[in-house]
Amino acid sequence: MTSDRVILLVEDNPSDVELTMRALEMSRIANRLVVAEDGEAALEFLWGTGRYVGRDVSDLPALVLLDLNLPLLSGLEVLEMIRADARTRRLPVVILTSSKEEQDLADGYDLGANSYIRKPVDFNQFAVCIEQLGLYWLVLNEQAPPVK
Repeated sequence: MTSDRVILLVEDNPSDVELTMRALEMSRIANRLVVAEDGEAALEFLWGTGRYVGRDVSDLPALVLLDLNLPLLSGLEVLEMIRADARTRRLPVVILTSSKEEQDLADGYDLGANSYIRKPVDFNQFAVCIEQLGLYWLVLNEQAPPVK
């Protein structure tokens, strides 16, 4: 599966970043991966500010994989801001977290998450999870048209 569109991974745990990269590679998902290590960096990427000033903000990611437990801004705060902005409100956001808190699940969906997935602990299960995510969100799913 290949595409020019980026996957934005919002994840502060270097081990989880590495696992995600390996799982994408094993699944032959060739989209470029951009890693934002905190909630602030994710919004800077999406809005072309801060360390991403000058980035073409009309080129939205194909998918955002969003952890909840992040420094600076939580994943739920990031999701809320993504949904509040007309340009990014249709962006597919999949919460990918280790949180087992029912309130996180409810809040994620209430704030507009497209999907909520608990990270499997086992790498092989994690790789299958990433492969299925890629197949659905990058191949089968019809992308929403851009907001005009």
